[in-house]
Amino acid sequence: MIVESFPVGPFQCNCIILGCEETQAALVIDPGEESERILKRLSELSLKTVYLFHTHAHLDHISGTDGVQKKAGGLTCLHEDDMDLCEKLQLQASFFGLPSPTTPRIDQFLHDGDVLSFGQHSVEVLHTPGHTPGSLTFYISGFGLVTGDTLFAGGIGRTDLWGGSHPTLIHSIQKKLLTFPGETSVYPGHGPKTTVGREREGNPFLV
Repeated sequence: MIVESFPVGPFQCNCIILGCEETQAALVIDPGEESERILKRLSELSLKTVYLFHTHAHLDHISGTDGVQKKAGGLTCLHEDDMDLCEKLQLQASFFGLPSPTTPRIDQFLHDGDVLSFGQHSVEVLHTPGHTPGSLTFYISGFGLVTGDTLFAGGIGRTDLWGGSHPTLIHSIQKKLLTFPGETSVYPGHGPKTTVGREREGNPFLV
């Protein structure tokens, strides 16, 4: 599997590109900013975008989507419960004094238990609400969990923003994420990667 991960934008959201070596089909997760940089890497790797997935619809995870979508194609996917946030993308930007990004077109809603493929690889969708109502985690066999702003290395997502719920977040983490084997890699929306076991044993917010 081809793997690229790099932080983008002022909030340093981790954008992840996963590609199939056999078919060159690509999955882009959280193209939050710097669409031209993302497009450049896709071109350099000779990848064809099949899906643009979003862990949630906060502006730092979705502001670059329109730019990638228009040039790279692929189906843009989100959980329906975050559509209100998506439609208020420009309002979100105004709260931080940032330029107004273009609201992307959402082609497909993702649901808990969905399994979609990019080339020879598949991704399972887990609905993990709490940070936002429609927050998602993606499990890719042979790679790990992409948790967005639900679970971080040594931390958890904030719940004081639109639609956040601390009890719901903790439930999502305990019932959906910590049940994976300890060696499972965790790729958060910000910061370094970790493992399920490390967070299960040492995350101070989960004790």
